[in-house]
Amino acid sequence: MNAATTAPIAAPTEARELPRLTAGQRALAAAQAQFDAAAQHLGMDPDLRAVLRVPQREYSVNFPVHMDDGSVRVFTGYRVQHNLSRGPAKGGLRFHPQTDLDDVRALAMWMTWKCALVDVPFGGAKGGVTCDPRTMSGRELEALTRRFATELQPIIGPDSDIPAPDVGTNAQVMAWIMDTISMHHGYSVPGVVTGKPLAIGGSAGRADATGQGIVYTIKDAAARIGIQVAEATVAIQGFGNVGEAAARLLHEAGAKIIAITDVGGGVFDPGGLDVPELARRFRAYGTVANTPGTKPIDNETLFALDVDVLVLAAMEGQITEHNAHRVRARILAEGANGPTSPGADPILRDRGVTVIPDILCNAGGVIVSYFEWAQNRAALAWTRDEVNDRLRRQILSAAEAVWDRAAADRITTRLAAHALAMERVAAATRIRGLYP
Repeated sequence: MNAATTAPIAAPTEARELPRLTAGQRALAAAQAQFDAAAQHLGMDPDLRAVLRVPQREYSVNFPVHMDDGSVRVFTGYRVQHNLSRGPAKGGLRFHPQTDLDDVRALAMWMTWKCALVDVPFGGAKGGVTCDPRTMSGRELEALTRRFATELQPIIGPDSDIPAPDVGTNAQVMAWIMDTISMHHGYSVPGVVTGKPLAIGGSAGRADATGQGIVYTIKDAAARIGIQVAEATVAIQGFGNVGEAAARLLHEAGAKIIAITDVGGGVFDPGGLDVPELARRFRAYGTVANTPGTKPIDNETLFALDVDVLVLAAMEGQITEHNAHRVRARILAEGANGPTSPGADPILRDRGVTVIPDILCNAGGVIVSYFEWAQNRAALAWTRDEVNDRLRRQILSAAEAVWDRAAADRITTRLAAHALAMERVAAATRIRGLYP
């Protein structure tokens, strides 16, 4: 039974303890609160608001996988398509122990607004499997991926729904999905996923795209408030694909990375960390923790560091009303999806923290996924310089629109970003009309 539908058990006394929300329930509540705030700001028609507030389609599957010890384990997977008014569904697949239907619903909604904000012709979707890939062998992970891809076959495709990597997945996982779907069709279908290896139709620049977009938006925001990135101090939560790319590219731009945390711990050096060495250590040990010559640090201490830029590149719900008052960074760059709860936003605003909202900050991934999809459709291959130039222009165009809207309406950058995105989705929904 889904946690969201489980009835709480009454306490044996008169007082009844409220059930703790799951991470997915908190994420969905945050996504809907952001939607409601923007809908109210826009004066959105109640009927249209009702349509856009919920997913269009939800797909849940339970499927068996043969494990290495000879047992059979049943996994649960999801794919949620939030809105398709602007084009095929687009969004990542994550393999994570906390993945549940509410989590995927929230992520799919954020993808809808992200695609609309940066003006790529997709609707929003998300999916995943409840599992811990760190505990699985390569064979088990491939078996799980191929069986999940088979379950998704009726709804994914280049014209309908195009998955991509997310937390716990990578280019190899996308290759297995592409091959599985191609075997079912009898011919190669490269456009069924993005984020593939270059050898089978992936795009140059896709692996670093989210991190590259984060850096472009940080440089833009920094220039607006008088910070030189080449002299900036930076703390980063998360050192997976997104966090590592952001750290490396900021380091190359001259920024001083003084703290990084990941799932295994964290490292701190006020004089500046050796990012290339940390990347090598992460590949070898799966964590940067205990790197010689550094001091340990946890997430809450990292959030409170006096730095120019704090990059959140991990999971949802990290900065809340309970710790937002400790944030001292001048710029908060949301490289993850939904890392800041709605209750934290007014606290950050009052503290003068410039927030680069997630649907702008981490949109580099979906922008370059769109480029990869377009290259596959046209049987073309762009160079990394071409991809990065197009990415820079597209994400900074969206950033300019967000900053202009925030100034014109005297609202936060988050509300401005959601208002712009929701206007575009609402317009497409109205023009298409209701069927029948």
